[in-house]
Amino acid sequence: MPRIAAGLVVLLLSACSAQDDAVPKPAAEVPQFERVSADPVEHGKRLASVLGCTGCHETELTGADWTEPGMGVLWTANLTQSAASHPPEELRAMIAEGRRPDRALMDMPSYLFTSMHAGDLDALVAYLTTLEPAGKVHPAPTIGPQLQRMIDDGEWVDSVQDIERKRGKGPPDLGPEHALGRHILRATCVECHGMDLRGSDAPFPDAPARPDLRIVAAYDEADFVKLMRTGEAAGGRKLELMSAVARRRYAEFTDSEISAVYHYLAELGRSDP
Repeated sequence: MPRIAAGLVVLLLSACSAQDDAVPKPAAEVPQFERVSADPVEHGKRLASVLGCTGCHETELTGADWTEPGMGVLWTANLTQSAASHPPEELRAMIAEGRRPDRALMDMPSYLFTSMHAGDLDALVAYLTTLEPAGKVHPAPTIGPQLQRMIDDGEWVDSVQDIERKRGKGPPDLGPEHALGRHILRATCVECHGMDLRGSDAPFPDAPARPDLRIVAAYDEADFVKLMRTGEAAGGRKLELMSAVARRRYAEFTDSEISAVYHYLAELGRSDP
């Protein structure tokens, strides 16, 4: 399946959840990614990797061409140019609310970031605004006939609509001791594994299935840490998708963040098999 179609399928993954987090929590109660530097710009740079900005928008954040016949002209934004042309408040809205002042955002997974701690969001924006503009400003998206049919049938929605579809959904709440792990997973892994982390079948024929993350309960912590740091699964296995994602993104997790994710998933596997 073409890359953009695959991306749309992943974006439209949704799942039921017993936890309703529609009511915003006070900022003091929202977990925050660990600060490895007092410099917010350095913190934001790490978050750009962990949250996947350097995946969709490429390593240098100059954007990538996801155009496919029938779907339209579709680029991920050149973030170095966007950060230079939009004030911080508009960047925050695009990231965490899916709102762009001039048009709808297409395929931006803002639903992942609706619960970001204000300090993390500010740090990410601070990092983006330090980038020197590079590369080209990419063309605005166009909607091809195949994508238009998906819109008409309700199979595809813009980023604001997608937030509304997923509002109040998230991984099960396992209590305050697992709040950080749940928060990290809500901002990262639910994109592929669903809001309840139950996984899914392969979204297209040549793609791997997304496993139920309760499988982590079968890992010991050392093997899980190795997977996050190197992409190598237990028994020396290479995973078709996760190995690359781990090396590119999750190797940037701190030890305490990996531990929080592991203990959340291990408890989820025991308490909600």
